[in-house]
Amino acid sequence: MHITFVKKILASGEPCQKCKDVEQRLIASDHMHKIDEILVADERDIESAGMKLAAAVKATRAPFFVVDTEDERKVYTVYFKFAKEVLDKA
Repeated sequence: MHITFVKKILASGEPCQKCKDVEQRLIASDHMHKIDEILVADERDIESAGMKLAAAVKATRAPFFVVDTEDERKVYTVYFKFAKEVLDKA
């Protein structure tokens, strides 16, 4: 399993507040070590890795998580669902 966490930088250059909140939850719950990759979706750069992945998986909100397994790819835009279905079982 490979877990990618995508957080957003707003067009103003500021980090997304919801993304910061989710990142703090990952740290507080000691789940950050389960994240394999962190990408930034920079609204000022459509070529940023996070923006490209968002387009590829059709994610329209951030933060989001992409969970790749041998069998499938799942996208989570709701942290609590992701935590329950992925992190708590890992």
